[in-house]
Amino acid sequence: MNIVHFQRKPRKLGNFSVESYFNTIRDLAPRDIDIRLKISRFESKGIFQRLYNIIEAFFLQGDINHITGDVHFLTLLLKRKKTILTVLDCGMLKQVSGFKLNFLKYFWFTLPSKKAAYITVISQATKIDLLNYIDYDPDKIKVIYVNIADQYQPAPRSFNADKPVILQIGTAKNKNLQHLIPALAGIPCKLQILGKLDPEQKELLSLHQLDYENIDQAISDQQVYDLYLNCDILSLVSTLEGFGMPIVEANAMGRVVITGTTTSMPEIAGDAACLVDPFEVDEIHTGFQKVISDQIYRDQLISNGYQNALRFNKNNIASQYYDLYRRVAGGG
Repeated sequence: MNIVHFQRKPRKLGNFSVESYFNTIRDLAPRDIDIRLKISRFESKGIFQRLYNIIEAFFLQGDINHITGDVHFLTLLLKRKKTILTVLDCGMLKQVSGFKLNFLKYFWFTLPSKKAAYITVISQATKIDLLNYIDYDPDKIKVIYVNIADQYQPAPRSFNADKPVILQIGTAKNKNLQHLIPALAGIPCKLQILGKLDPEQKELLSLHQLDYENIDQAISDQQVYDLYLNCDILSLVSTLEGFGMPIVEANAMGRVVITGTTTSMPEIAGDAACLVDPFEVDEIHTGFQKVISDQIYRDQLISNGYQNALRFNKNNIASQYYDLYRRVAGGG
């Protein structure tokens, strides 16, 4: 069985977690499944670049075609009965309104869903959200979690309660720096931010006099791992996440996690994170203070995190994809 994984061309600052997990799916493929990776020639921007990517995908079809996320429109010329679409989240629809909302909804979700035999999503929260936007058989939307990479293993670290290093991965609007930054005001810490800061975010950092370091260039997976290794707290107080991979990666390494109460984050974190309302600056502030000052609470979160990470075993998750491929190949 010949499977083609169609993947978006990575952005300049990279796609930090979700992109790479399909590497594991390919690496673990059994003998009856041959999976090829095809990365789109162009980034997903502009009409002509996207049209080229759509036409290119048509000529590269396999027995099964799997669009692995964010470039949903690649389904448009593919064989519907042999195509699987992965939806990571519906975040783009929450940032627009009017004509742009209707346009994006149709071309990124409605039309691609009509060209897919099955849809996979990376959390139950994403499935519920997606069904608010498209008319699709819920039984053909499969929740398959993201697996954790092998490199993320327990790496205990002595917690620096005097001035903890707080790691923030991502700077997009949903990453919620507009509330995180003021929430950290008055808390001795060093904030490490991976991603390009905009002028408003830089102004907030200056206004609240935070000690911070900004990594605003593409870095390797090993360098991302090293950021986890050298931090005390992982911050993911996002307003929206399709999954929230940094939660699980930090859990596996024994880093305490603070995350949001919205969308997929409570589902993925379980009892292995301090959950805070991402829209309430005072609540975020209190959450950080509790994690820093209460060792018993912090140690319990870390212990729970090791257990939580076991839910995202690569072999179990990979087998769910292989079962789906066989079902699609058989016309089921």
